[in-house]
Amino acid sequence: MAPPQDTTTPLLARQRQDYILARVTEHGGVRVAEVVEALGVSEMTVRRDITELVARGLVDRVHGGAVAAAGAAHEPLFQTKAGQRTREKERIGALAAARVRPGDSVALTAGSTTLAVARALAAVPHLATLTVITNSLPAAQVLEEAAEQARGEGRPAPTIILTGGERTRSDALVGPIAVDALRTLRVEWAFLGAHGFDPEIGLMTPNLAEAATNAAMVAAARTPVAVLDAAKWGVLGLRTFCPVDQLAVLVTDTEPDAATRAAAERHGIVVEVAVEAAGTSTDSAEGGQR
Repeated sequence: MAPPQDTTTPLLARQRQDYILARVTEHGGVRVAEVVEALGVSEMTVRRDITELVARGLVDRVHGGAVAAAGAAHEPLFQTKAGQRTREKERIGALAAARVRPGDSVALTAGSTTLAVARALAAVPHLATLTVITNSLPAAQVLEEAAEQARGEGRPAPTIILTGGERTRSDALVGPIAVDALRTLRVEWAFLGAHGFDPEIGLMTPNLAEAATNAAMVAAARTPVAVLDAAKWGVLGLRTFCPVDQLAVLVTDTEPDAATRAAAERHGIVVEVAVEAAGTSTDSAEGGQR
């Protein structure tokens, strides 16, 4: 929803709230600063509007903005997530995939942002040298299609391993079969999507079986990398699968808030911001990769 063009007449509260709701519906969340810039109103006004929407049960408040209303145990369909913040996820995926070197082994959790990582990996020139393990059906499909194209052209293809397990609403394979498959594996990188993130709690998901599967993937990785768009900040999930002190890298699309920066400094987490322009802004907290 585009902001009203006539800025000479002050917007009514209902108009501002409709704009906030439209942004949340389209992108899964909105930042206070975005609304301030788009509508030319004060932060205090936007925060009052969000408070009203929270009281009506239409959005949930998070640090610095609002997200779609949902309980900690609510798991959205994959198709719903895949249509939100697509450009931001593409930038995150490209920046995260740039870390992967020829010959590396990679693990991908399920999720729309890790799908963006899979798409970026499918385009790297050294794809054929990679081994990719995932419990994401969409990510496996993207990578297998790239492998099949390589085989059809007489070129080497990557190794793609699907964990097996029970399928969830988010197109993840989870449960004891998936955990057993991951338990004996070791990879250089684990790219971790999440339903929500808190700088004191870590990465969260509403699905208990998915949390256990993701935790097994974290344990298998030398370098756990969180790939999160800004709409995930402050969102709660039913269970944590990766505490902050286990993270090595955080790749996101918006400059993190002070609490996240402080947590990164404490735990030696590298923070990378996939900016909209051609370049990227990268900042490393002391400690580097693990």
